[in-house]
Amino acid sequence: QLQACGGGLVQAGGSLRLSCKATGMNFKIVTMDWYRQAPGNQRELVATITSSGSTNYADSVKGRFTISRDNARRTVYLQMNGLKPEDTAVYYCKTFWRQEWWGQGTLVTVSS
Repeated sequence: QLQACGGGLVQAGGSLRLSCKATGMNFKIVTMDWYRQAPGNQRELVATITSSGSTNYADSVKGRFTISRDNARRTVYLQMNGLKPEDTAVYYCKTFWRQEWWGQGTLVTVSS
């Protein structure tokens, strides 16, 4: 299972750090993703980190967001800096371990 937290309300230009803790899987070997879904939009992939630590980002967040993982804590993070109103969305962590797993989502609201 995945448990995400860390969302909230922040002004444009501010920062937030999301966390997603995994249980019931061999965390150190799975690829972890962060997705987001804004109202009226499809869910989109924001960032990915592989088991070896390789990362990939959506163009819209490159240079502002950083994904990282702590295998000892079985947790993946999404550090979000320079937040913009268009980053407002529900953020989800996701992985595949025998099946697809999604976190419950955490709401990020960026005010202008």
